[in-house]
Amino acid sequence: MATYSKDQTKPSIRLRGLILTGLLTALVFVATMSLHIPNGVGGVIHLGDGMLYLAAIVFGWKYGAASGAIGMSLFNILSPYAIWAPYTFVIKGLMGIVVGTIAWSGGHKGKNLQHNIIAMIAGGIIMIVGYYFAEWMITGSPFAPMASIIGNVLQATGSTAVAIPLITALRRIKLFDV
Repeated sequence: MATYSKDQTKPSIRLRGLILTGLLTALVFVATMSLHIPNGVGGVIHLGDGMLYLAAIVFGWKYGAASGAIGMSLFNILSPYAIWAPYTFVIKGLMGIVVGTIAWSGGHKGKNLQHNIIAMIAGGIIMIVGYYFAEWMITGSPFAPMASIIGNVLQATGSTAVAIPLITALRRIKLFDV
């Protein structure tokens, strides 16, 4: 049964948060699943990280962490990359936490472009380092993951390039003026 506010016309903040988390998770999953290109040197280029960045910057770290961890792990499970799912859950969750925390620091609430770019760079670094160690654990070799670094840098750069105009557009139309 849904929890409603005192006036019984609007769902409670808790219910809205749950709905928003589900919608953002679906957005991350669909963005990852709809366009994913193996980059040939390890890793996959997709739009999911851009949506993780959007979720964390526009709505905060909790939404970024949950939608990124669940949405992209679900992609892994439903694709040939299932072995990566536990690593993805941790890496993408951590990315969401860090990106949202930096973007919302100093009371900016994700509205400062400079903080947002720094946040996305930090998220990209977490992804690159995280997948390096994940691949090392999977392969048992510290050298095998080196081939994936370039692909992960491309993924992080592309995600930032996609997220910046989307976040800017959402802020301008004030649809989600958090």
